[in-house]
Amino acid sequence: MEQKRREAWTARRWWFAFLVALLLLCSVASAQIRYSVPEEGKEGTVVGNIAKDLGLDKNTLKERRYRIVSGSTDPLFHVNQNDGILYVNRKIDREEVCERSSACLISLKTVLETPLEIHYVEVEVLDINDHSPTFPETEKLLEMSESALPGKRFQLQAARDPDGDQFSVQQYRLSNNEHFRLEVKDRGEDGKIPTLVLQKALDRETMGSHSLVLTALDGGKPPKSGTMNITVDVLDVNDNTPMFNKESYSVLLNENVPVGTTVTRVNATDLDDGQNGDVVYSFGNSVNNRLFKLFEINQSTGEIIVKGVIDYEQKDRYVIEIQASDKGLAPLTTEKSVIIKIVDMNDNPPEIEVTSFSDAISENARHGTTVALISVSDLDSGLNGKVICSIREDVPFALTQSLKKNMYSLITKSHLDREITSQYEITIIAKDAGQPSLSSEKTVTVIVSDVNDNVPEFSMNPYTFYITENNAPGASLFSVRASDRDENDNAKIVYNIARDGTDNNKLTSFLNINSENGDILALKSFDFETFKTFKFQVVATDSGTPSLSSNVTVNVFILDQNDNAPVILYPVSANGTAEGVEEIPRNVNPGHLVTKVRAYDADIGYNGWLLYSLQEVTDHSLFALDRYTGQIRTLRSFTETDEAEHKLVILIKDNGNVSLSATATVIVKAVEPKEAFAASDVKTAAKDEEENNVAFYLIITLGSVSVLFIISIIMLIIMQCSKPTEYSSKYLQETNYDGTLCHSIQYRSGDRRYMLVGPRMSIGSTIVPGSNGNTLVVPDRRRASGEVRRIFE
Repeated sequence: MEQKRREAWTARRWWFAFLVALLLLCSVASAQIRYSVPEEGKEGTVVGNIAKDLGLDKNTLKERRYRIVSGSTDPLFHVNQNDGILYVNRKIDREEVCERSSACLISLKTVLETPLEIHYVEVEVLDINDHSPTFPETEKLLEMSESALPGKRFQLQAARDPDGDQFSVQQYRLSNNEHFRLEVKDRGEDGKIPTLVLQKALDRETMGSHSLVLTALDGGKPPKSGTMNITVDVLDVNDNTPMFNKESYSVLLNENVPVGTTVTRVNATDLDDGQNGDVVYSFGNSVNNRLFKLFEINQSTGEIIVKGVIDYEQKDRYVIEIQASDKGLAPLTTEKSVIIKIVDMNDNPPEIEVTSFSDAISENARHGTTVALISVSDLDSGLNGKVICSIREDVPFALTQSLKKNMYSLITKSHLDREITSQYEITIIAKDAGQPSLSSEKTVTVIVSDVNDNVPEFSMNPYTFYITENNAPGASLFSVRASDRDENDNAKIVYNIARDGTDNNKLTSFLNINSENGDILALKSFDFETFKTFKFQVVATDSGTPSLSSNVTVNVFILDQNDNAPVILYPVSANGTAEGVEEIPRNVNPGHLVTKVRAYDADIGYNGWLLYSLQEVTDHSLFALDRYTGQIRTLRSFTETDEAEHKLVILIKDNGNVSLSATATVIVKAVEPKEAFAASDVKTAAKDEEENNVAFYLIITLGSVSVLFIISIIMLIIMQCSKPTEYSSKYLQETNYDGTLCHSIQYRSGDRRYMLVGPRMSIGSTIVPGSNGNTLVVPDRRRASGEVRRIFE
């Protein structure tokens, strides 16, 4: 009797175990745990025992292919399939992984097969104080007027510390000085901004310069610090600051607008005259460096112009500090914030990722068996980012949405029969709710098979290789390796390259692979300047019946060599040589910009970094060349003994290991100055209609001046005739007055500046015969031919 009871109890236990196994096969299990690890940990540091924390049997982990699903070529973590312990795979730099984030959480997705289970693991990377604050520049020069009142504020560039939260910059300290004190303003994500405040009036006659030291400290224990030396030069009397015409500027800007689009225009005026009243615009010192890649400002007009790609998904709002400064000896500056709000456009189609895929499924699989896990995402926001997935074909598969947002499972919904259909091409369509709607497709191939239940596995997935350009054709580049847990013919692997004819695989025709060992050969040399990277897929197939295969993505990066010599853009090359002629007046001051030699190099990095040097020059004391910009400036003024023509040969070379170079020749001709006009910057950019109106008034004015001139001559003749002969010979030297010009009156009309000229002797200007003595002709500097253009008629 006792024996029967024991047999009945054993039968019930086996029946209960069968029901539990059946439930596990019909669903995908998921769980989530969380660990923390400090940054800069060594490779192999233990993060946690996932198998123990999830209650998994570590003896089955390897059989069930326990792994971390990641698209990274160099993952931060890896899991040991023998014991389920999560390790650090490489040194983690929190500032690189989670830049400017208060909490650094890394989500990992782990997968077990047969049955399929998904477990989500979050690892928090803890920050350590491993960076010191640094200023963008170690030396700062400020120029301040001695008339500046106490309370005057001068915003300084903030120090940056890549560490987060309490280890970032926490405070600033200023060296003791009775004239200045320091204020710090918290700008949120831009950090703390130091401001130098004048607390006691400056006296240039007492002290013409002040030296300060600004120290930035982070929140470490002990804190780390960085310093910036500030030199304040005391200048005189520019007492009116530019004033913006608006209290605030706010503008809406659509993302993806073309480069060169004007965002808005700021306008400021200055009540001072001359240079002290001319206003120039620039970005403020607190503007983040990444904004310089997106926007630029016209110094003269104040127009903010799009310089790079505006992407709402990266940032939806920008605050730019604009400075308006005059051109006084001690420039005065006013700042104003411009708020740019980015408007989201539906410019990102949904992305489909097959995170776990079984390309073959047994024909006796039960209904509801999971074939693949699919995740969809859309970088847009709102309705533009809401995605709905569906299957196009009428196939015995269905998509079911999981508890996690935008995650789907591809499962079987009816009986499969390999003898009827051995393979299914399933097209997954993801469509967002934007207007107009964007969609994308992903085709998944499902093979129905039996018996041979192990597919080849690559040692890495994906592969990443780096090769140098100009490689030898026919030489072996790299190898891929795969293994199969089956045996005999089912474990014999044949390699081949996937060639589907798409643009992504257009280079596969130039590759060949050894089908037995996976060695990949290049049939041509690669050129870095033509393309820098490409990828293709390698397929490994076993010899089972039916055969099973798997593929791996191979990412290839071409490395640059210094194989391009500099190309000279200016002066323009002709007949194989680059030679240009520049004319400058003899009376130019030291530092005068003669010209700028321009060149570029198709290589990148040091191979494309160009340096300029004077290879040949007739007078080293007269000219200087900026080795980085190619600008040629005068070192001193011309003397009477200096030659009228100078030849400069400029050598432009790159910084490659084997440097390549090119030369350009600049002929500088010193010509006599045109003293008929004191204002050499007269511009002729106004419209024809405005020019005609100004000429009309000039004719009237010059006519009046001519009448006064004639009357003056008549009065002189009368006075001459009324004096004795001795008196006339004594005070009237000559009567051959040549009627040239004596004085000038300047005035503006729009963007143009005009000059009225009265009678007196003048060099460099002539009265044109037949023009009634009222037409002044000057050389047109914009025309290389040297032809003469009439300015006043």
